[in-house]
Amino acid sequence: MKILNFGSINKDLVYNVEDFVKPGETISSRDYGLYLGGKGLNQSVAISKSGSEVYHAGCINKSDHSIISDLKKWGVNTDYINKIDEATGHAIIQINQDGENSIIIHGGANNCVEKDQIDMVLSNFNEGDYILLQNEINSVNEIIEKAHKKGLRIFFNPAPYSSAVNNYSIEKVNTLIYNETEGQRLSGKKDYNQIIKTLSNKYPNTRQILTLGERGSIYSFDKNTIKVKAESVKTIDSTAAGDTYIGYYISSLSKKVSVKQSMKIASQAASIATTIVGGANSIPEIN
Repeated sequence: MKILNFGSINKDLVYNVEDFVKPGETISSRDYGLYLGGKGLNQSVAISKSGSEVYHAGCINKSDHSIISDLKKWGVNTDYINKIDEATGHAIIQINQDGENSIIIHGGANNCVEKDQIDMVLSNFNEGDYILLQNEINSVNEIIEKAHKKGLRIFFNPAPYSSAVNNYSIEKVNTLIYNETEGQRLSGKKDYNQIIKTLSNKYPNTRQILTLGERGSIYSFDKNTIKVKAESVKTIDSTAAGDTYIGYYISSLSKKVSVKQSMKIASQAASIATTIVGGANSIPEIN
């Protein structure tokens, strides 16, 4: 069984600020850093750092050789990353004094996935293999449809949320992993119990994991509910915490670890990630 992550690759420009900039306001940052990130890349790094082999598919600018070098250093297979003329995707991230973040994303090369690349990549994977997707690349629903046809086990993180997600074939997804904000927009409900109930009724064949940050996470499927508490830590930067959770959860599950124990391992790893500034570099290695 193999794990494929068809996802984004970003450069993260991180600014530490006292508070998020407001309309018409100019502020100074207390610090600045350039890191590799993107939900796709972060989740691949998390899978690798948790001890599982992962193949990353996506697109970057052909001059960004260091990205490939860094991914290989982190143990991520880069055979399916296309090098193109478009600028590599990037994000501008503000981190306030409470460790919360505010992010602006430019898709760039992440929006250049083509049909031939999808077909070529999926031809190397078989029924029962895992595929992980986020909403930071184009052609997500096409990949869902083709992966489902091949019998791949699909994990989908609908982040960042867009209205297009509501038209994706989520009923063909094995596991939907989302946070409270994404759940509210997917379901039209505010209370997390109503979010889970609404999405369970809409997608009865899809497993759900709702991540609630410091309040833990909830798994729901076929009238079975599992709740796991979050680890208590002093948060410095929550940038890659959700991605760390997803990567560790999928990796643990692929090793035949139970759902509940996989959630506990994922929660532990995510909590550690919040104590370090940055994207991929903040993801812990706790094999």
